[in-house]
Amino acid sequence: MSDKPIADMSFEEAMSALETVVQQLESGTVPLEESIKLYERGAALKAHCEAKLKAAEEKVAKITLDGDGQPSGLEPAGIT
Repeated sequence: MSDKPIADMSFEEAMSALETVVQQLESGTVPLEESIKLYERGAALKAHCEAKLKAAEEKVAKITLDGDGQPSGLEPAGIT
């Protein structure tokens, strides 16, 4: 298990760490106390990944078209 703080992880690092946690938990070979710690870390990693995705979605820009169907600018996603 990585000692890197979750808040310092990129989305890709957090996803990789989450996959490792899931594999360890699914193996069934981890003692109960460690399983609890892994589960808690997995929940935190999942929340971090969701926050990173939400932040990325908010940065996505939507191309606006003019009356002739030509690109005329960018508009933040979610604004119609």
